[in-house]
Formats: sequence, structure tokens, C-alpha cells
Amino acid sequence: MSDPNTTPPADPNQPQQPPQGQPLHGQQPPQPPYGQQPPQQPYGQQPPPYGQQQYGQQQYGQQPPQYGQPPQYGQQPQYGQHPGAQPLSPQEDKMWAMWSHFGGVLSFIPSLIIFLIFKDRGPFVRQESKEALNWQITWIIISIIWSIVLSVLTAVVVFGAGGFGVASLLSFLGWLPYLANLVFSIIGGVKVNSGQPYRYPVNFRFIK
Repeated sequence: MSDPNTTPPADPNQPQQPPQGQPLHGQQPPQPPYGQQPPQQPYGQQPPPYGQQQYGQQQYGQQPPQYGQPPQYGQQPQYGQHPGAQPLSPQEDKMWAMWSHFGGVLSFIPSLIIFLIFKDRGPFVRQESKEALNWQITWIIISIIWSIVLSVLTAVVVFGAGGFGVASLLSFLGWLPYLANLVFSIIGGVKVNSGQPYRYPVNFRFIK
């Protein structure tokens, strides 16, 4: 007679059941319900390989980046964070300072753009672009006043004395502010290119 306490041998024709708690071959392991944390790893178990870390988990020893700090090497910047502008090299600082003066030949727009973009990236370009921009504002004011004075003098000469020759001379004098701006802008650009600061002989420094 067989012992009733002994386990009968397994039938080879029947499929073997896996141990309790382990998934069948080809099936995914059961996921925890929504809102619950996955089970912690037992002591001594190795962490998952690189690139297989689950979403929302951080590796041991890593701290999350603080707001406003640039990301570390190899990390992507988070959404909404913009790294600060890099400072200019000495060569670039001198180059943009030079163009702030040369650009005054055209108008005040080049020196204004250079001042707004590079004023916090280099001390030399901040100083020289501010000087050039103040000169352009001064030159515009002088040009307007000079044009009004010449217009009044021309009207007096033409309608009063009838001197058309004097009126032609006054119209030629109207180009003096532009010629002065041309000469001083070129002198300032050349001097700054040599590494020296430049100050215009007449300049109302509105921008401190």
C-alpha cells in the first residue's frame, strides 16, 4: 500500500505550473495598481542597468537640478530654463566695441543694438557702445538745432537781402553735422581697435 502522506509523482503529460508569484513564460509581470509605489528592491540586489530606470525614480546619490542652475555635462536643460549668455573673449569685446563706433556712420541703430545685446557680456564693449550711443543722441539733437538755425538764416537772406549766393553757402553748411559724425565715428573706431578708449569732444551722456 502507498503512503497517503507522500506526494504522487508528476504526470509528464500535464503542463507544469510555475511557482506561486512568478509569471508564465511570455507574460508580463503584474503591475501595481495606479497610485501605489512598486515594491522596493531587496537588500544586496543590483540596481537596474543604465537606461532602464523607471520613470520618476532617481539613481542613488544623484540630486535633482536646482531651479535656475545650468544642467550638468551630458544632461538636457529642463523646460523653461535658459542658460545665461556667455561672456565675450577679449578679442570679441574689443571687436564689438570698435563696431559700435564705426556703425555711427550709418545711424544710431548699430550702436544701440550692440549696447543692448553685449552690455552685460563685456566691460569694454559696454563702455564704448554707451559712449557711441550717447554721441549719436547728441549728434541728432545738434543736427535738428542746426537745421532750424540754417532754415531761419536762409529765409532771412533770400527774402530780405536777396542773396542767393549766401543761401547756397548756408545750404552747404547743413552738411557739417554729418561730416563731423563721419570723422569722429571713424576716429573712435580706429582708436578703440588699437585697444584704447575713445571720448568724443562734445557728448551729452544721457545714458549713464
